[in-house]
Amino acid sequence: MTSHSIIPPIEGRCLCGAVHMRATPTARHLDACHCVMCRQWGGGPFLSFPAGTALDIDGAEHVVRYPSSAWAERGFCGRCGTHLFYYYKPEGTYACPVGFFADPGDMALTSEIFVDEQPAYYSFAESTVRKTAAQVMAQIAEDKGGPAP
Repeated sequence: MTSHSIIPPIEGRCLCGAVHMRATPTARHLDACHCVMCRQWGGGPFLSFPAGTALDIDGAEHVVRYPSSAWAERGFCGRCGTHLFYYYKPEGTYACPVGFFADPGDMALTSEIFVDEQPAYYSFAESTVRKTAAQVMAQIAEDKGGPAP
């Protein structure tokens, strides 16, 4: 398939089955975030794909949103703690952890952010676009229409 192909929705469930989520990737690429917060949240880098502005969630009453910064929320199942999404407020977009979905399809790691916070104990073999915290904060400021947070 080409990059212009329509990407079908993918489905997954949390560990306890209370939340079933369907997302439509907006691209066939994965991002890795190495920031301290993401590593604290999941025990390692956050590997995600862009999912646009809407998720189809069954069991939404079990979804807890944690406001982790002025610009983002992290969603998880309130029963079992499974990570469901990262919500970027300035654009109203979701990033979903690829591991939540049993069959995410053909995806490739193409970018990494907060690379200056990446610990020395792991690395990826892929050649990716790599951005520092300062570069990410500048993008957030641009998205919000003001100075860096």
